[in-house]
This record gives sequence, structure tokens and C-alpha cells, in this order.
Amino acid sequence: MSVMTKRQDALDYHSNGRPGKIAVVPTKPLTNQRDLSLAYSPGVAEPCLEIEKDTDLAYTYTAKGNLIAVVTNGTAVLGLGNIGASAAKPVMEGKANLFKQFADLDVFDLEVGSEKPDDVIRFCQLLEPTVGGINLEDIRAPDCFYIEETLRKTLKIPVFHDDQHGTAIISGAALLNALEVSGKDIGAIRVVFSGAGAAAISTAEHYVRLGVRRENIVLCDRAGVIYKGRKGDLDPYKARFQADTKARTIAEALVGADVFVGLSAAGAITGEMVKAMADCPIIFALANPVPEILPEEVRAVRDDAIIATGRSDYPNQVNNVLGFPFIFRGALDVRATEINEEMKMAATRALALLAKENVPDSVAALYGLREVQFGPEYLIPFPFDPRVLLWVAPAVAWAAVASGAANDFIDLDEYRERLESRLGRARGVMRGLINRAISNPKRVVFPEGEEPKIIRAARICVEDGIASPILLGNRDAIQQKARGMNVPLDEITIEDPATSPKRDEYAQHMWARRQRKGMSLDEARRRLFNGNYFGSCMVSRGDADALVSGVNLHYPETIRPALEVIGAHPKAGLVSGMYMLVFEKQLVFCADTTVTIDPTAEQVAQIAYSASRIARTMGVEPRIAMLSFSNFGSVRHPETEKMARAVTLLRQRDPSLVVDGEMQADTAFDPEIIERDYPFSTLKEHANVLIFPNLSAGNIAYKLLNHLGGATAIGPILVGMSRPVHVLERGADVQDIVNMAAVAVVDAQERSHPVEAVVRPTNGPTPTIYSRL
Repeated sequence: MSVMTKRQDALDYHSNGRPGKIAVVPTKPLTNQRDLSLAYSPGVAEPCLEIEKDTDLAYTYTAKGNLIAVVTNGTAVLGLGNIGASAAKPVMEGKANLFKQFADLDVFDLEVGSEKPDDVIRFCQLLEPTVGGINLEDIRAPDCFYIEETLRKTLKIPVFHDDQHGTAIISGAALLNALEVSGKDIGAIRVVFSGAGAAAISTAEHYVRLGVRRENIVLCDRAGVIYKGRKGDLDPYKARFQADTKARTIAEALVGADVFVGLSAAGAITGEMVKAMADCPIIFALANPVPEILPEEVRAVRDDAIIATGRSDYPNQVNNVLGFPFIFRGALDVRATEINEEMKMAATRALALLAKENVPDSVAALYGLREVQFGPEYLIPFPFDPRVLLWVAPAVAWAAVASGAANDFIDLDEYRERLESRLGRARGVMRGLINRAISNPKRVVFPEGEEPKIIRAARICVEDGIASPILLGNRDAIQQKARGMNVPLDEITIEDPATSPKRDEYAQHMWARRQRKGMSLDEARRRLFNGNYFGSCMVSRGDADALVSGVNLHYPETIRPALEVIGAHPKAGLVSGMYMLVFEKQLVFCADTTVTIDPTAEQVAQIAYSASRIARTMGVEPRIAMLSFSNFGSVRHPETEKMARAVTLLRQRDPSLVVDGEMQADTAFDPEIIERDYPFSTLKEHANVLIFPNLSAGNIAYKLLNHLGGATAIGPILVGMSRPVHVLERGADVQDIVNMAAVAVVDAQERSHPVEAVVRPTNGPTPTIYSRL
């Protein structure tokens, strides 16, 4: 994608709809006069008076205990430098989004219009009655050290400068595990830093607390090694690391070194420098978006190196999102007065220990992997591993209690249950699909290739490495529209059904399939002018791996050509449609929602079996409910008996599946009803795969859940076809199209060969789909 297009995409993302990335959402009802009188005057006076007597009751009667202030003055924003407070706001909103998505913490982003450290300090001090904690962000060094130190001394709420401590905590976990893998002693290793800013100095201090000897650490800034006696002024923070060494350049410092930590800029070191390091060198090249040295450059000279970067397209991503959301979650949940060294150390050790645990299949599936094991390419957990919340937050909370920084005590088992209920796993589903697609992209044909939304979606698929798109349509028309939108077409194949050299081959293929159903060869040739017939032939003949269509068509217009040319899989014998409904804290699969009007018991069983396989593909263990208006025979009717028989048939086909019914919808979602009234049921938790007795019920239900229940609908996912064919909802937007392309690629992967079982780097830029969802 051109720089101009990416720039416009970013601007559109932030401006479309409601501007920005965050909003304030009420947590109490306000639907009538009584609610109004409680929420505001006169009822609101009661909690005010209670808090006046005891200010600690603000944690009981207000949102303070779940509220973070993200504060910046914009003097050191990402790689942009001193761009000012207003220009820093999009970054702070992004940080707020991460706090909410990963740890269910609410945030006020606050941009302070002053570069004076004392102004920032005073501003934060005045915030203490409002928030439960303060996250300092993108403040230049050495101001950031002075600001944080002063606030920690003067405030009784946690203050944390993530730019300093985030990298220290996460890379510290990676260091501990890398040393274990390499068999090195932390007290004997030599560490060289490229960069001497806030992150580097804080990381070096953290490594000292972990056991690295201070005299074995060398920091290098733009002037070279920071050594004893170096001329020029050194701020007191750098001065702590004046090394007693003859090395004056980073190349000299790296000779025989065990660990390199890069917190500087691309190209800071070379392969020759790495070559001179000790056996099994540990390389943490953490500059973004381009590291100090690329992993492939390291591998070219040292096949014994252990490597981590800050990027998601290589193993061992050191990403601060593994730290700050969960550290604040644990701190606020025990009403900690600070985030002290014991709490930071607890976070590091929790991450290091979690990486040694068996990785659940559901987590591996989020990253398109069959198996993940602790070792050189898996030193720290994945950012989207939902277990991180359950490990880091309790560790931090308990460290706060043990070190005397907490005002509240917690029961760890009960606390973990509370945490688990805060965040569901649904938020990572689409991210998991994207990662799986990227691991082995496939050719996806789009019959509506002249549609502008399809062209833009195809570009995203190329840039994010999701698929190799094939656009069907008039070449001149596609190119003209792409130019008008400033969308490059490189790496996108264009095929014109009207002039393609494949027309005769495809006509013969379609005629062979349909000649006994009334189709002549001339009719087959005519139908190939229709992109859906042409695209279906491409998939059927192996010239494309999957088809995605329907943005401007009614459902039957899209599915009919695919059924005629490709048909149902012989083992399934039935095509059905399903939707994934992504709620805030759960994921539900619904079938059949689009194809079979009144299925038999045998067909219902097949629909359920197909849906369960899709659920497992998404990393979700299926719990299937056969829905009806009856609970386990409470009403005798052919419709209820059909669903009960389908349960029996499905259990015979796959005894490992958790399936029960027939049952009503509330029974399927309420384990208490099952436990109280139907203890014999095999469904002990709420169902996540809902199978409907007919198309009317399924179609109505998913649309109600989508529009009234606030679910995000992903689908329809067509199951049971011989080859991957997926139908878009009419009017789907660009992101819907990209998401469906990812579904199609994963479907094609499943039909060809298993996803690789080891962690491997993927090519291309970091995907952006999660941020767009």
C-alpha cells in the first residue's frame, strides 16, 4: 500500500463515525424519573455525604477504583519526538483502548499543555481525588524520572511511567528464560545496551535487581560507551552506569558480551558485531518498527543466538501490553498506594513462569499454531494470551499486599475468578483468524472485482499478508477505480471473465457437471460472463483456493453458482450457513442461519457436526445446544422430537462432543437452570453452539442478537462445501470483507494441510485488523 493510502486509512480510522477511539459508557440505568432522581439530584447527595465523612468510600460509591489517568505533555511521543500535547492525544486514546480491552480498566486521557516538569507534577497531584492510578506516558528524559519520583513521594495512588518500566518488566521475563535456555548464570553475564534513554536506564536498573551485576552492564548513547571519566555532562541517571571499561564504541563493548539490549534505532549494530559476542548470545533488538538488527541478519552469522524483538511478525515479541494493563489491574484491585519494585518484580517473574506452562490449544490457535513449547522461540507469553491477566494481576496484587503497599486484602482463588469474569475470550477470535491466515496465505477470488470496497479490501489483504487476492472484472474499469482511490494494484491479480484464456476450459468443466441437468455447452459459456460462475470454476479447477462474494448481490445469487459448479462435500452431503456472534465477553456460533429451510433430524445432526468443527478451528471447544420450545421432552411435538433425535445421532457420530437437547434458549445459557431442573444434562456450562430447528428460527435469532444484543456478527460462514466458498452480507463494509477473506483462507488451510506446529516469523507488516474491529 502506498504511503498516501496508509496515511488516509489511518486518518479515516480515527475520523469515521464518532471521532476518536474511546467513549464514556454509563454503568447504571437511566430510563425513568426514579433513575434520574438516584443518579443525580436529590439521590446523589447521599453518597456525597458518606464520602465527605470517609474519603475511602469514593472506592465504594464511584468509579475511582477502576479509573486510570493516562497523562502526557507530548514531549517524547513514539518516534515522533516533541509534537506537543494536542498531537499526542491519539496515542493516549490508543493507550486507553488497550487498558480497556486487556484489563477492563477505564481511562481518562489527559494531555497537559506545558513542558515544565513541575506543571505536570502539580497537575497530577490535583488529580488524586479523581482517579485510582496515574500512567505517565511519552514524557522526555530526564524530566520523566523527576516527575515520577516526585509523584511517588507525594501521592497515595499508584504512579507508573510505562516508557521506563514496561520494557524493563517484559524484557526482564524474556531475559530470565533466555538465560535458562542457554544455561547461563545471571550473576556472570555481560550486558550491553544500545540507547541510554528512559527505557534503557530503567531496564538496566531492573536487570540489576534481577541479579545482573552493575559493573557488568555497559550503556551506549550517541557519543558511544558511557565510561568512567568521559568528558561532558552526564545526568545523574546515566552516571549510575559509568562503566570501568576500555571500550569506547558499541562494537568494542560487544566483544565477548552475553546479552545485547537495543532501545535505540534501526541498524545500530551489525552482524559482525554479533559474531564477536559470546556463545549463545541473547539479542533483544527492541527498536520499532525496524529493530537494531533483523533476526535474519543475526541468524546469518550466529545460529546459536536467542532473539527477541518488539515486532509481532517474529517470535518473542517484547510488547508493553503484556505489562501495564495487568500491573494496574492488580494494583487497583487491592487499592495499592504505589507500584513498587516488589510489584514490578512479581510481574516479571509471573510472565517468565507463564511461558513455561503448557500452552492451551485455544491460545496456540489464536496464533495459527498447533503446538507451542517453551524454548528459544517462545520465551514470553503472547500478547493475546488471555491467561496473562490471570497470572500477572494476581502476582502484582499479592506483591502489593506482601510489601505493605495494599489497602485491601484478597483471596487469590476468588480474585482469579473475578478476573476471568471481567474479560471473555471472544475479543481475540478475529485476531486469531488473521494470524492463522497470515501463517499460510491462500489465493482468494473476488467475483465483484470492480466494486470499490472489494478493491480496498484486496489491498489490505495484500498489505497484511492475509491472502493473495484475485479480482474478477474488466481490467480497465478496475484499474481506473483503483487509481481514483489511490490504491496500488501490485500483487493483486486481475482476471477478466470476458477475455480469459481459461473460458473454454471452464465452460467444458461446468458443462460436464451440469449437462444432465439441462445445461448446454453454449449456456455454460454464457454463464461464465457472470463472475460468480467464473470464480466458482476457478476454485473448482484449483486456480484459486477460495471464493468470497455477495457485497452487491442477494444471497441466492451468490450461493447458486457455487452449488452448481462446486457442490456439497461428499462426506457432508449438506451445505449450511452459520454466524459467529462476538459479544463483549463470549462467543456464540449459530446454525443453520442461511441455507436449509426445514432440516430433518439427520440434517440437523450434520449441521451441528459441521458447526462444531468450525468452532474447534477457531480454538473454541464446542458446547452444543439443540434448541426448541421444549426442555427434554416437556412438550411432545414432531419439531421437539426432531431435535432430540438429532442429539442421539450426533452423539453416535462423535461421542466426544458435548451436546444436549432439545432445550429452550434460556436453559442453554443458564447453568443454574440445568443444575436445578436438569442435573442429568451433559451440558454443565452455557452453550456456545446454538443449533436451530429451522431456518426461520436461526435467521431471526442471529439478527436479533446482532441488532438488539450488541453482538458483532461474522458471517455467513458457509460450511459443507467441497471447496471454500463464503458469502458476504449484502452491503458489507471493507473490514467485513477482509474478515471474511481471513475466514476463507483458514478454511482453505484446513482442507490442504495442517498449520505448522512451530513458531515461525511471518512476512509482511504487522496486521491491523484487531485495531479496526
